[in-house]
Amino acid sequence: MSLRPLFPTQVYEASLADAAAWPELHEEILDLCLVMAEEDEAGIEWCKANHYPGYTSYGSINDLPHRFPEFAELKKLLDKHAAAYAKALHFDLARKPKLDNLWVNVLMPGGGHTGHIHPHAIISGTIYIHVPDGASSLKIEDPRLVMMMARPGLTAEATEAEKPFVYLKPASGTILMWESWLRHEVPANRAEEQRISISFNYA
Repeated sequence: MSLRPLFPTQVYEASLADAAAWPELHEEILDLCLVMAEEDEAGIEWCKANHYPGYTSYGSINDLPHRFPEFAELKKLLDKHAAAYAKALHFDLARKPKLDNLWVNVLMPGGGHTGHIHPHAIISGTIYIHVPDGASSLKIEDPRLVMMMARPGLTAEATEAEKPFVYLKPASGTILMWESWLRHEVPANRAEEQRISISFNYA
């Protein structure tokens, strides 16, 4: 008897923590994220209108790599990882994945982000800038979940690949990427500090 694992969901994980340029770039980007959270009036208003528990530039500034050299440098690093991920997925593309948008997230204690997908992209992801103790993991949902009407619960021996939800706990410098159709969420931030990340889409 044998089992054939079909239709795997491949999530990409890497880290910039050991890259020579990361410590300085990390500090510069962290400072920029905090300044934006204080000074981006349009973004602050968008967050209020949409009940976002903290700050995000998603609804206000969508050209960060063109505005700040630090984000342009980050884009170069992310481009390499997106290309590696697309290659690992065996995507048949006429060109390398192109960054479509990139935005800052500053999640306050107690704040979360409900389950969602990223339409109109092929690869989505997040790089984590500040992850204090107790900060939220990224919750990934099995894409078959809606069709499991009568599936029994699982035993303690079930592997990560068999569970309906998987929680990925990042650290500062962690890059996570997934195919944009994959539903995911950020549970409530249990840390006493802000959780800071930068999310992005490639098309």
